[in-house]
Amino acid sequence: VQLQASGGGLVQPGESLRLSCAASGTEINLNTMGWYRQAPGKARELVAQITVYGRTKYGDSVKGRVTISGDLSRKTMQLQMNHLQPDDTAIYYCNANHFADLSAPGHYWGQGTQVTVSS
Repeated sequence: VQLQASGGGLVQPGESLRLSCAASGTEINLNTMGWYRQAPGKARELVAQITVYGRTKYGDSVKGRVTISGDLSRKTMQLQMNHLQPDDTAIYYCNANHFADLSAPGHYWGQGTQVTVSS
C-alpha cells in the first residue's frame, strides 16, 4: 500500500492549511485513515483519525482546530488545519489500516509532508 500525502508547506501563525492523502496499491478496503505528526526531538503523536463509518478521533493538542474528512471507499482523506501555531511545526504522516480501529495507528505509513508554521 502506498500513501501519498500532499499540501504541506510554510505558513504564518494563525493561518490555515489543508493536507490530502491518497492510497493506492491495494484492492482491500482501508477502513481507517489518519494523520500523525512528529516534531524534531519529540515522539510521533496522533493528529486525527477517521473510519469508514465516519467515526473520528483527534489528538488533544489539535482538538477544535482541525477537521478530518475523507471518502475511504475511494481511499482518500483530507485534514483541514486552522489557527496554526509554531508548535504545529512537524512532519505530518498519512496512516492507514484495513480495520476500523481508532485505538492505534495502522500498519501503513506515507512518506510524510513538512508543515512549518513561522513568522
